[in-house]
Amino acid sequence: MTSTENPGMTSARAAAAELGTFLGNPREPGGPFSYRETVAAEERNELPEGAIHAIRSWGFQEFLVPVEQGGRFGNLEELFCVTRTVAQRNLTVAVMFGSALLGANPVWLWGSDEQKKALAAEILRGRLTCFGVSEADHGSDLMSSATTVRHTGGHLVLSGAKWPVGNATRARFVTTFARAEEGRRFSLLLVDKAELPPGTWAQLPAVRTAGLRGHDLSGIVYDEAPIPASSVIGHEGTGLAQTLKALQITRTAIAALSIGTMDAAIRIALRYAHDRELYGRPVYDLPVIRDTLLKAHVDLLIGECVAVPVSRALSVAPSRLSLWSSVVKFFVPVLAEEVVASMAAVLGARGYLREGVADGIFQKLQRDHAIASVFEGTTHVNLHGVAHQLPHVLRRASREATAEEAAGRRRLLEAVFCMTRDAPRWEPDGSRLQLSNRGHDEITTGWDEAERHLGELAAAPDPLPVLPELRGLVGEFRERSTACWSSVTAERDWDSGSVRAQSVATEHAVYHAAASCLLTWQVNRKDLGGEFAAGGWLVLCLERLLQRLDPSRQLSAHHAAPLERVVLDSLEKDGEFSLHSFRI
Repeated sequence: MTSTENPGMTSARAAAAELGTFLGNPREPGGPFSYRETVAAEERNELPEGAIHAIRSWGFQEFLVPVEQGGRFGNLEELFCVTRTVAQRNLTVAVMFGSALLGANPVWLWGSDEQKKALAAEILRGRLTCFGVSEADHGSDLMSSATTVRHTGGHLVLSGAKWPVGNATRARFVTTFARAEEGRRFSLLLVDKAELPPGTWAQLPAVRTAGLRGHDLSGIVYDEAPIPASSVIGHEGTGLAQTLKALQITRTAIAALSIGTMDAAIRIALRYAHDRELYGRPVYDLPVIRDTLLKAHVDLLIGECVAVPVSRALSVAPSRLSLWSSVVKFFVPVLAEEVVASMAAVLGARGYLREGVADGIFQKLQRDHAIASVFEGTTHVNLHGVAHQLPHVLRRASREATAEEAAGRRRLLEAVFCMTRDAPRWEPDGSRLQLSNRGHDEITTGWDEAERHLGELAAAPDPLPVLPELRGLVGEFRERSTACWSSVTAERDWDSGSVRAQSVATEHAVYHAAASCLLTWQVNRKDLGGEFAAGGWLVLCLERLLQRLDPSRQLSAHHAAPLERVVLDSLEKDGEFSLHSFRI
């Protein structure tokens, strides 16, 4: 369903726009989501007074609960868009609700009706949940988890410590990862702290962090804590697979934090560059500053093309998330880190101050976003996951697709990359998520078909002027990707943990991003029209991605002016920096 007031506006974008209006302009002082209040609270290591009440009164927590359980979590794109809106103003608040999502998803995917009902009621009341997975001595090494659970009579007994855990103190329900005491089988347990006898559990103190000040990052200790046998989420012994599958959802959602941060950082630097004068003219007039701001905006568009379609894939093709979510989780936070660093260069000393430009919010953005590449598996963990699947993807891609398979690929991509229609409703079902894509990767394996499609457009009457450039760029990506992937298939003993494999996985992420930009344009060109269909932005995105492989590449200057007009118009209207800004 799309908005009847604005045809083509999806429910995801409509919800984000509504929330943005409710939260207000962060540059204007007074509200709990203003930059001034956010920085002041940061100085006290607190969340802004009234911020949580405000966001709960709007109903953000409803987007954490599936529609079937009385919430508004209709598809991941909706949650992605409203999370981006919050992150643009206060990343700490967005992370708090993200930690709640992490703890809730296993219950939506595998929980009993009673567990779903209890957790939905808790979250819809505005309360939090959390996911107790990490341990001080083991981090993301799940197989070494020392927290144990054993059967005693008609109940279970839980012992061990989980740390650090987002929302561990504030949450009532803790989804806990534990190992069977008698073996190496793992289970997920929904633990209700309100039902634990005194003396069998304790909270660990909050951790002091460089960023996200005011977020509850603490821990919990179980000491022979008795819990009902019904606490098991799904089946005993399936906890490892459940955890790896559930992380695919939050890995994708984390990109919303990064894109929201990019939007805020670019907006702050762009306004400063227009307002600040040096050498008798605005800083924006300096070619190097203008170039830096342009590249940052192109990077934001790339991040959007990469992340939003994968959020839609949870409803369309959940079996693809094992690979695609790892690409998103690696690529988009790294992109955002580079954008924030480049915007710091534009701001110069002002970006380091805790006052002044945008009330000193920029230094908080830098510190807060640093966690994005660590959450849900570090950069190296996600690159390892990509490298592990690459040989299987390339073997499948090497065989000729049947006509039925080709048609199925087109349907899948059209549903995943569509920007004007809602994604199908998400039906939580853990069996639809897989630990491997089983060689499927419709996004990156269609360069030949893309070349044919561009050739057909070029042969049509009144072809787009941009097509010769696009055909040249797509041909270069096809050649580069073929050479890269051929080196993988030529290796007999592919070690997905090696330095070389990490390098190849990094390069593969660039090809995934380039294909995502191209598919975004192909699928939406007719519906969005205008500057979007003209494709100058796409040329810049593809050239910018090629710069990651060849730093000597330059961006086409003649496409900069149309993009600049769109960016400045969005800035003037306080609109979201997005591909949707190109819409007529």
